[in-house]
Amino acid sequence: MERLLERFTSRVPDPHGLARRARVVLVRTAAGIPVEVTLGALDFEERSVARSTPWEVPDTAPLRTCGAEDLVVHKVFAGRDRDWSDVAGVITRQGGRLDVDLIVTEVTPLLRAKGAMANLERLRQLLDDAAGP
Repeated sequence: MERLLERFTSRVPDPHGLARRARVVLVRTAAGIPVEVTLGALDFEERSVARSTPWEVPDTAPLRTCGAEDLVVHKVFAGRDRDWSDVAGVITRQGGRLDVDLIVTEVTPLLRAKGAMANLERLRQLLDDAAGP
């Protein structure tokens, strides 16, 4: 976390407190782009990091970013209104290229543990809507 805060500007007054409470670091790049870095602890998060790829940001160190499938899993698990909007956008942009089996395999145990299986049905509905008739 310290390396992030050395290279990027925090978006919150107490980044250490937020990291302890929510396991997230909110920063902004020199170009003003907001970045959310999740601090992982679950097996899924380790697999997500293993599948991640580098993103070259000018004038900074490369960042590792998750793939579309893992982003969908993170967003469906969080399940906030803005997350559902993001999920719909990812599904639209990917145009049928998502590995739906991977998403369902990863998100199901997370949602089961959270007691939020309705999120899986909502995801399936978004995927069905995108597939069309």
